[in-house]
Amino acid sequence: MKTIPILLAALFLGTAALAQSSTPMPDANPFFTEWDTPFGVPPFDRITTAHYGPAFEEGIRRKRREVEAIAANPEAPSFANTIEPLDRSGELLRNVSGVFYNLNSAETSKAMQEIAAQAAPKLSALRDDILLNEGLFGRVRSVWEHREQTGLNAEQRRLVEETYKEFVRGGANLDAARKEELRKINEELSVLALDFGNNVLAETNAYRLVIEDEADLAGLPPAVVQAAADAAREAGLPDRWVFTLHAPSIWPFLTYAENRELRRRLHTAYFSRGDNGNANDNKGIIVRIAELRARKADLLGYATHADFVLEERMAGKPADVYALLDQIWTPALRLAASEAAELQAMIQKEGHDFKLESWDWWYYAEKVKKEKYDLDENEVRQYFTLDNVREGAFYTANQLYGITFEERTDLPRYHPEVRAFEVKDADGSHLGLFYVDFHPRPGKRGGAWSSTFRSQYIQDGKDVRPVVVNV
Repeated sequence: MKTIPILLAALFLGTAALAQSSTPMPDANPFFTEWDTPFGVPPFDRITTAHYGPAFEEGIRRKRREVEAIAANPEAPSFANTIEPLDRSGELLRNVSGVFYNLNSAETSKAMQEIAAQAAPKLSALRDDILLNEGLFGRVRSVWEHREQTGLNAEQRRLVEETYKEFVRGGANLDAARKEELRKINEELSVLALDFGNNVLAETNAYRLVIEDEADLAGLPPAVVQAAADAAREAGLPDRWVFTLHAPSIWPFLTYAENRELRRRLHTAYFSRGDNGNANDNKGIIVRIAELRARKADLLGYATHADFVLEERMAGKPADVYALLDQIWTPALRLAASEAAELQAMIQKEGHDFKLESWDWWYYAEKVKKEKYDLDENEVRQYFTLDNVREGAFYTANQLYGITFEERTDLPRYHPEVRAFEVKDADGSHLGLFYVDFHPRPGKRGGAWSSTFRSQYIQDGKDVRPVVVNV
């Protein structure tokens, strides 16, 4: 067993301006030294926001220098002098990117977002400079054309093919004018994607439903009420209750709160994020992203952006996606209509005459579930604490794959809520590290994801094991 099961993730989906004036000296920047931490994990306790800008700048410079040397190599192109060094290039940039972008999702701030905004066009330009480099592409293409005659093993051929494909999909075959247009599109898209995510996070954090009348808490479980009281106290609102758009707050409220108007307000706020005509409005960004994606697909010879994206996915093409969706849609719609009828019947049974709306769904689904199956999630919730669920997932992985998880409190962490586990194979050998970060915070974006601080790779015959994070 040489991989950490993806099953685990499924069980749980410079300065602010890169200013040089406050840049620490290189010997003070953790990214410029070899990490002496256990297993070589990022030294989170020594990394500050001010370190990222200089590290990005130096990482880009080194990557560019390494790639230029490959392109200028006078020797005939080969796997050893072209594909392999290209794949290994940019170690510093990988290190800083691995830490920065994970934390910009899980522990962001205004300063981090400003760094991301300034780094994005520079990283986009670097990528384009590599993929649109005619000399470098000529070398890659030569290795690709001779891949069957040069004694490459299966892994090497795979790397050659994926590298060549990346260049082609990155515009290497375009003429000069189209390459320049593609550069501009990529640069603008890199910034728009950041703006979109930042706007959603800002809208999520900006909204709060403040309840002053205890009667409006009717139906809510005691634990939910207490959490809302704690949130109010932290917000400087004693003797009140605060509900937010973060998952542990909004979904219990929509499921149990009897006050329909308050359910409507919270539901509407959640599904209107980025659509409020304010500084965080995303409608214009969405339109522009769609326009740029369509133009990029056209430049690269694809009918649509979907065709471009799906070429790298299992479906392969939009027609296959629609074929699957069409199979699902009719029975799913029929079942949804049946469930809606049950919910509407429950509304009428309680003596109401209003029509079922989306903000009613969770509330009345819970009532129907209780009536039909005598199932109350609050009763079973005590058996599904976070620790119990995590240990259940670890137990399942152990039974399926023989791997074990040992908590490591000696490893650096980027937040006190984060926990770290060493993953071992059935024979006790080290497989990798698994960080878990499960609780909502103002600096954490919504959703759930699995990522890596370090991917697994082999360098100079050494098997470097991964550092995975589940957020």
